[in-house]
This record gives sequence, structure tokens and C-alpha cells, in this order.
Amino acid sequence: MSSSPASTATLPTFTTCGVRVTAVGPAEACDLILQARAGHPRAVHLCNAYTLSLALRTPAYRAALNAGDLRFADGHPVAAVGRRLGHHNMHARVYGPDLMLSAIDRGREHGLRHFLYGGGPGVAVALAERLGQMFPGVQIVGTECPPFRPLSADEATAACRRIREARPDIVWVGLGTPRQDEFVAQHSGGIDATVVAIGAAFDFLSGTKRQAPLWSQRHGLEWAFRLLTEPRRLWKRYLIGNSLFLLGLARDALTRARQ
Repeated sequence: MSSSPASTATLPTFTTCGVRVTAVGPAEACDLILQARAGHPRAVHLCNAYTLSLALRTPAYRAALNAGDLRFADGHPVAAVGRRLGHHNMHARVYGPDLMLSAIDRGREHGLRHFLYGGGPGVAVALAERLGQMFPGVQIVGTECPPFRPLSADEATAACRRIREARPDIVWVGLGTPRQDEFVAQHSGGIDATVVAIGAAFDFLSGTKRQAPLWSQRHGLEWAFRLLTEPRRLWKRYLIGNSLFLLGLARDALTRARQ
């Protein structure tokens, strides 16, 4: 476990909505996560239509994503853009909950240590218990649920110190978009591990929220299921965010046509 992760500089990428997406499929994404080693910081983001719609509107957020080491296509439309641009290995999206389960399962043979940071009160603890039941021998070395507000500089420093002292190889961050990506961008270096903004995986895998049926996931309709189950919270995200994402794709297509 002493070797450092391989460089990500040579991995294929494509740019959409101003964000460079790492052009890999689910299996390759998991392989890259499994290169995690404590003492070697990496920032990992998952990009879906909403993420990219925010990147279009917010230059600082777009820069934070692009500064990361890996940006996976967590969304059918994003993976489809990659395929259209010739990245045929992107046969499926890199779905956050599946990536997390695969990395935790396969990480046992490598002795990888995991820290769970995020979720509502009690969610990280419940998730740790469930993962322990699903994957005997998994090393969950810590959990923490931060307050649902921006941390002060002192609070952030203290949180990073607590995580770093647990010596995790991978820190899974579930704070919601864009907060989790901002946390990863700002603090992965101070945590000294592979830090992954994993989205709603905390809620889904802990059983706190219902996951969309497999048929809706496979047909790119997870957004519709989530909108129906949480309309007041998510209507702006999907109706406005998805529309902006489509406008971004149209702009990208026009730019490529002019080149």
C-alpha cells in the first residue's frame, strides 16, 4: 500500500458545458478509485446535468471542478455526449451509489480504509453499519455529520484534522451539490486522501431515501422519479437545471461545428 496513485494527466477527457469530463466507464472509474492511498491527495467529482448546469452559471464552481483530478460522468446524458465524441468505452454512466459500493467491496482485498463525511443527523453512522453488514471486513475508520451550513475556517480546519488523523485512503463526501464539490476542491489537499463528492449515495445506501427503480435508472428517468418523490425540493434542480444543461449542449455543438 506504499505506492502512489498513477497520474491522471494522460487519461482521455472531453469538454462539455465548460467542464473537462474524464472519459471512462464504470469499471475503469472504480479501478481509478482503488488506486487511493493515504498521504496522496486526489479530488474526485461526479458530473451530471445539474452539476454541469451550475458550472455554466458559476465560473468559480466550474474552475473548482476542472481543478480536480477526476470528473466522472454521473448521468446518462453526460455519458452519451462522451460516446458521441468517440469515447465508446463510456457505455454507461458512473452512477455514484454503484461506484461507492464497488469500491468498498473491491477495496477490502487492498485493505483500503474509508471515512464517511456528510448526510443528515445519524445518516453516516447508519450507512457505516449497513456497509459493514454488506461487506464483512470493510474498514470504516470514521464518520462525521457536519452542520447544514457553511463551516467557519476554524471548523473546516478541525474537521480536516480529525479526518486526516483517522488515516483513510478514501473519504466519501455527501453534502449535496454544489457544497460537496466545493468541500472536495478546498480540502482534499489538507485531508491527504482521495476525496470523492458522491452525491445522494449516503441517503440511498443508508435507506434514508428511496432509490429510483432499476428500470427508471436504466432508461435515464431517475430524475423523473426523484422529482415526483421530492417535488418542492427538486423542481428547480431538474426543470431549470436540465433546461440549462440542454442549452449548454447546444452551445457546445455550435462551437464544434465552427471549428
